[in-house]
Amino acid sequence: MAEKTRYTDEELEEFRQIINEKMALAKRDYDQMMRVLTNQDSNDVDDTSPTYKALEEGSATQSKEELITMAARQQKFIQGLKAALVRIENKTYGIDRITGKLIPKERLRAVPHATLSVESKLNQQKK
Repeated sequence: MAEKTRYTDEELEEFRQIINEKMALAKRDYDQMMRVLTNQDSNDVDDTSPTYKALEEGSATQSKEELITMAARQQKFIQGLKAALVRIENKTYGIDRITGKLIPKERLRAVPHATLSVESKLNQQKK
């Protein structure tokens, strides 16, 4: 029997549902982070009142920097999910971009935006 070269339309639909669920959660989390960063959910005067406590300012700055980093990662994750949806439309989803073989379903369920199998990823990291 010939080796399978792509996932069936039914399998692709299953992955589309997984991706859409992850995308909704990711967008919700990203929007929440952006609201915190822009003080949209706050009625206090943190952004207008002077404060003289250097340690608190340093801590707040560090927290904001961490939140910015997390928001950037979340945005990258969302872009990866959008690219995966495009690959589903093109029926190229789940194909390892190095070997051309199918990425195992288990990996795609865990990391739906993956473009490499675990083996290819490990080989790439060795180089």
